[in-house]
Amino acid sequence: MMRFETDHRGFYGAFGGAYIPEMLYPNIRELEENYLRIIHSDGFQEEFRRLLRDFAGRPTPLYEALRLSDYYGARIFLKREDLNHTGAHKINNTVGQILVAGHLGKKRIIAETGAGQHGVATATVCARAGLDCIVYMGALDVERQAPNVKKMKMLGAEVVPVQCGNKTLKDATNEAIRDWINHPVDTHYIIGSVVGPHPYPDMVTRFQSVISGEMKRQLKEKTDRDYPDYILACVGGGSNAAGAFYHYLEQYAVNLVSVEAAGRGIHSGFTAATSLLGSPGIIHGSRTLLMQDEDGQIREPYSISAGLDYPGVGPLLAWLAGTGRASVYAATDEEALQAALLCARKEGIIPALETAHALAALEMIPFRREDVVVVNLSGRGDKDMETYIDKLGI
Repeated sequence: MMRFETDHRGFYGAFGGAYIPEMLYPNIRELEENYLRIIHSDGFQEEFRRLLRDFAGRPTPLYEALRLSDYYGARIFLKREDLNHTGAHKINNTVGQILVAGHLGKKRIIAETGAGQHGVATATVCARAGLDCIVYMGALDVERQAPNVKKMKMLGAEVVPVQCGNKTLKDATNEAIRDWINHPVDTHYIIGSVVGPHPYPDMVTRFQSVISGEMKRQLKEKTDRDYPDYILACVGGGSNAAGAFYHYLEQYAVNLVSVEAAGRGIHSGFTAATSLLGSPGIIHGSRTLLMQDEDGQIREPYSISAGLDYPGVGPLLAWLAGTGRASVYAATDEEALQAALLCARKEGIIPALETAHALAALEMIPFRREDVVVVNLSGRGDKDMETYIDKLGI
């Protein structure tokens, strides 16, 4: 039986681990030695569930999209993570990690963000907990996600624009790691996706698994079985996909579909289709698939979506792609834009640009009428309206 949990070294098969500078060993060791004990305790679980219910607004609905179903010739359901407090799935993880930080006695929180949703979710839980919050964000993303930057500042966070590299998510992550190295005692780094050194990919996956846990119960109510034929999720780092896939990893009747950003075309040189173009390497503390040249230098990714232009992918998602457990598709900028427009006009739901890539894959799969298909609608499109207005000519 193939394993989809980490081993004792934090590896999913060939991917994962903790490749970190010596100065970070105490931080990572403290987290690794304590996170499972903390999150499995009755007190933690009780508070975690309470906050997800009363603060984040869970459970999120599983909505049967009847007009999209007619259009694509299958039963299409949307897991409405866009209806969470702060507008995306990111709050699931930040609620969990802020509780872990409290158990570890940390008083200062740092985070990285691309599309801004993780930054907003981190600022939100820090405001509630009364903790200092510093969010690193690529300068380009600060410009194209201005509404989320304003939200973070209103919540009391300090937003630090990162000017190096291509000024996007990779560069923000680099700066957050540098900060953590310089503040090893009082600071907890809330990583927003299933990336980074062990135990982060496993910990974030566990917090996001609430998505597939709810999905099982909701599908049973709506279809009389607790599993779909397909689950589609967009993948940058991969946290919403990991959460949507988690309870079905060993249920092979379920087709897991990762959808990455093809940008202007997979072979255009302006893309973030990591699983399709990448090769094994190390980035931000873990061994995974990443886009790199023959000398091992990272190739800068590109996507119209600020949350998908990451040159790597979480090690669990790399393992699922490498073993064939998940199928990988890629949607271009234009395909994502048109999918977002279709969803808005068929269902009255404006999705985030990230989710629009997953919706675009509905055009690429030959469904049967009886197939049950769940698309993880990981975020809402408020933050992307300027892009939609500009690119769609609205």
